[in-house]
Amino acid sequence: MFEWMAWTLPVAVFFTCIVLMLAGMTLWELRSPTVLRKGFLPMATTRGDRLFIGLMTAAWLNLAFVALSEKMVVWFGLEQEPSVWISFVVSMLVLGLILRKG
Repeated sequence: MFEWMAWTLPVAVFFTCIVLMLAGMTLWELRSPTVLRKGFLPMATTRGDRLFIGLMTAAWLNLAFVALSEKMVVWFGLEQEPSVWISFVVSMLVLGLILRKG
């Protein structure tokens, strides 16, 4: 059923984090309903809005890293492609920033 996807450890960790964030945000919303607030994003957002924007940003960052990792070998003279854990950590930091300050 899932043969079409490369289920590596980083992919499994990424999707597990997404599921845990969605569950945590649901519980948080039930305990403390959110209100609109204005951060650095160009619109007022709720926690759910910021989570969605952050998840989309994280996904695009990971896709861009995977797309450019072969080229990074040539650009930076690396012996092998950089680890996808780098993009995972960077995307989670960006997601945290958007959730906190967005």
